[in-house]
Amino acid sequence: ETAWDQHRHAGQSVTGNVSVHSVRYQRGEFACRCSGHDGGIAPLSNPGSYCILSCHVLQESLLSSASGYRNYRGILNWCVVMLVLSNARLFLENLIKYGILVDPIQVVSLFLKDPYSWPALCLVIVSNVFIMAALYTERRLSVGTISETTGTFLHFVNLTTLLCFPSATVLTLTSMTPVGGVFALGVFTILFLKLYSYKDVNMWCREIRHSNARTLTRSQSCPSVARSNGSAVHAHVSYPGNLTHRDIYYFVLAPTLCYELNFPRSPRIRKSFLLRRLFEMVRSTWMVPTIQNSMKPFQDMDFSRMMERMLKLAVPNHLIWLIFFYWFFHSSMNFVAELLQFGDREFYRDWWNSETVTYFWSNWNIPVHKWCLRHFYQPIMRRGVSKWVARTAVFLLSAFFHEYLVSVPLKMFRLWAFMGMMAQIPLAWFVSRFLRGNYGNAAVWISLIIGQPVAVLMYFHDYYVLHYVPQS
Repeated sequence: ETAWDQHRHAGQSVTGNVSVHSVRYQRGEFACRCSGHDGGIAPLSNPGSYCILSCHVLQESLLSSASGYRNYRGILNWCVVMLVLSNARLFLENLIKYGILVDPIQVVSLFLKDPYSWPALCLVIVSNVFIMAALYTERRLSVGTISETTGTFLHFVNLTTLLCFPSATVLTLTSMTPVGGVFALGVFTILFLKLYSYKDVNMWCREIRHSNARTLTRSQSCPSVARSNGSAVHAHVSYPGNLTHRDIYYFVLAPTLCYELNFPRSPRIRKSFLLRRLFEMVRSTWMVPTIQNSMKPFQDMDFSRMMERMLKLAVPNHLIWLIFFYWFFHSSMNFVAELLQFGDREFYRDWWNSETVTYFWSNWNIPVHKWCLRHFYQPIMRRGVSKWVARTAVFLLSAFFHEYLVSVPLKMFRLWAFMGMMAQIPLAWFVSRFLRGNYGNAAVWISLIIGQPVAVLMYFHDYYVLHYVPQS
């Protein structure tokens, strides 16, 4: 029987539209709550049947943006599975064709030409000279034995030498491998940015002290620590009490480029967290034949083959870049931060959601972004420079360091990295002007996936021709 008939048999009048709000069990039998003008309840004679007069509501499809649905975890897992399966064929093909390409001796030779000569490590040890020079210059400035002008000049000499000395060493030493050179210059570049920040912050402290402002205090970097319920209670010192060896070496080792008066500190070292990050740090051979096979079409200027090789290289190259990002910015930096109880763990933001190129460069490497904003962009803006000029200057600085870290270790100057970074300026303008939302995000991803293989092939081609192609 219909709900209408059941109402009539029960002696109830039903008028108007009838719709089902709920089905519930009542007094040992199923009852269907039907809404009409009287809102009565119609008992069901058959407990196995349901009274469903309306099963539709006003709603959007899940994949529509208006639905508000955000749980795409299953689709993300599907993408990962498809990515692994799509590259498994390439991996097996190269394994069958070329065999196992990872030779431990070749891996060691990337860092060392002579097992008794360690030039990159020696350069890193020498970097302590520049750290001490910065510390003792600041100590002299804090007590007024040298003027601000003299101190600025000494810092300028120290920082300039910090960049020139390792590059000259890498270019002149024949025992320095490209990978060893990248490692050494990377350490010196990070140290340059740290000591520049160290100089600036201590100068700001002196300016505030001289203007009789409130006393600035900071958490002592490696203080004597009192223990209370398993948590560390850190003492506080004021300028110039921060000018100690422990303090500057804590800053040098900390996963940040910006020196400050009060580092946030975590209460204790979490051993389980530390072990997880260590496990991630210690967990692509298919790129090697792909790059090697790319050399002939590049030498012959076969553009169709060049495009095919570039697209073939794009996915594995991008995968390695993503693995490096997770290994360095998440696993390694969190590992170091946990060891040093460094509290600020924002090493990256949601750059994968970037809808503009500018947003990507502002969020994928937060330590560098903070340094550029604090010590380069804002000081330029305070001089009355426009935002566009200041942003261009930031890209110029970034382009310089990208080229510095690639051309010097390879001992050849092609400016591919420099031009690639400067090309981000018109790309950023185009994406922000003409693309929005998902289209902008797709443009950012395409620039990441396609742009890097082009740079890799350019440098590898030039290095290959320079060192392995016989000169006619």
